[in-house]
Amino acid sequence: MPVVNANKIQAISQSADPKAGIIKAVGDLSEAVVLYDLVLVGTYIRPEKTVGGIIRPLENVQEDQFQGKSGLVLKLGQDIKNPAVGVGDWVAYSIKDGMGLTVNGTPCRLVPHDRIRMIIPNPDMVF
Repeated sequence: MPVVNANKIQAISQSADPKAGIIKAVGDLSEAVVLYDLVLVGTYIRPEKTVGGIIRPLENVQEDQFQGKSGLVLKLGQDIKNPAVGVGDWVAYSIKDGMGLTVNGTPCRLVPHDRIRMIIPNPDMVF
């Protein structure tokens, strides 16, 4: 079984609401504990269909899991005292600053709290 589920990536990219798409794909996180000052971020997967109507090939869509620089805050580490970000915020980060991992087959990153660079109004603002 592949570590990242291609169907989940495609479902996120086809979701009319990317926030809901990531939350649905990652599933229940109630028992997960993020340690230290880390932030669990669900990687934003750009839409399969561009604004101009071009359908991106699946390989191009899947590449966002490795190259994406924006995502949705899913969970905060237990040692973060005065968080600048909150669960549900869209954020921008450098891919080299976070550890890539999959949660329930969904691409995510663990990013140190102080390495999140921006809170953004929507994930398409940064790429």
